[in-house]
Amino acid sequence: MKISFHGADHDVTGSCHLVDCGDRRILVDCGLFQGGRELDEENSEPFGFDPAALDVVLLTHAHLDHCGRLPLLVKQGFRGEIVTTAASRELARLVLIDAAHLHEEEARYRRHKAPPSGRASGEPLYTLLDAFHSLDYFGRVASYRQPLDLLAGVRVTFLDAGHILGSAGLLLELEENGRRRRVLFSGDIGNAGRPLLNDPVSVETDVAVMETTYGGRRHKSLAESVEELYRALIETLRRGGNLIIPTFALERAQELLYFLREGQAQGRLPGSLRVFLDSPMAISATEIFERHPEGYNDRMKDLFRSGRDPFGLPGLEFTRDLADSKAINNIPGGAVIMAGSGMCTGGRVRHHLHNNLGNPQASVLFVGYAARGTLARLIIEGAPRVRLFGDEVPVRAQVHTIGGFSAHADHAELLTWHGRTHAELTILVHGEDEAMKAVAAQIERGRVLMPKMNETVEL
Repeated sequence: MKISFHGADHDVTGSCHLVDCGDRRILVDCGLFQGGRELDEENSEPFGFDPAALDVVLLTHAHLDHCGRLPLLVKQGFRGEIVTTAASRELARLVLIDAAHLHEEEARYRRHKAPPSGRASGEPLYTLLDAFHSLDYFGRVASYRQPLDLLAGVRVTFLDAGHILGSAGLLLELEENGRRRRVLFSGDIGNAGRPLLNDPVSVETDVAVMETTYGGRRHKSLAESVEELYRALIETLRRGGNLIIPTFALERAQELLYFLREGQAQGRLPGSLRVFLDSPMAISATEIFERHPEGYNDRMKDLFRSGRDPFGLPGLEFTRDLADSKAINNIPGGAVIMAGSGMCTGGRVRHHLHNNLGNPQASVLFVGYAARGTLARLIIEGAPRVRLFGDEVPVRAQVHTIGGFSAHADHAELLTWHGRTHAELTILVHGEDEAMKAVAAQIERGRVLMPKMNETVEL
């Protein structure tokens, strides 16, 4: 038995881990590398294994950095089964179709901008047709804590990861030549005590493969984070500017809508507040969220049963059409504009940043992780100006970063999750070097490994 690592190794995107158990091959996630141009090019590099030789793909959740290369996997010969939860299946469909559309748009842009004597790839990483084709391979639907026999000697149990709707950790029970091993993949571990989802689950195992995104860092409390959200919003309104929130379409958008609704219900925020959810994907994701109350904690289930919409608030406007999105640019101030993408690597938020970053009355509020090389990371780290649509845009708006809304566990929560595993071998992934080292330094039980790209670990 062995595991090889083909993404999110000493980095936080492109999750992709291959388990070999005799002649059976199980892939855990197949995510997209996100960040600068170098990572874009890395997505088109060989996987490091033969996609046609895989038996099954297990998808922990529907974020792009965990599912975004599935169409490419199928395009290169995968003909097995993709297994995930019901909510992740719906959300992955939405994410992959959106990603394919963006790949096609980017390819068209490159063809248009390529200099006459230069060379630029005019081919998208994958097309809409490729994305739809990959959806044909989604097979059995997993339920939390219900074991599934995948192959001879391979059983998986999906465990609630509390990260986004449908997210899961995976307990693999493997048998090879009479030898048995339990391997627990954390997926992305949720931030405990969230208003929508249950806390993450971990169980005893022999081997733990654990994400470390926020290793070495602690989140503000949720109560403090909500207060900071309300304060930033009210101060921006007083200055007469707009509040731009680069928003991850899955979970973060819905959670922010919930807190804005709560703020209005409590009289903390003005009832006349104009809120724009300017993200077709986030709008569709919100509709999917409302179809899967089984993924929520008890408090949220009670809200759904009572007929109250936890994401609905007066003054909320969904802007699916591009024309409606452009019309928001005519609003000089007083609006909350939530738009994707959360790391500002694409999507409509870049247009809103182009229009508002140079305005000292405006604010930009970051509520999630920003990977190295992304526009969000540049702004957070204090870049005096950034490049958008060929223009140098000065950063004069107020910039806020609120870590307490993160959907990822912080350092203390990672160690709590790990402590329940009693693992004799821990393999750290999905983190930058400093984050992984901070976690490794405080794991007292067993061996700790931090594999590099394409490295193999014998179990």
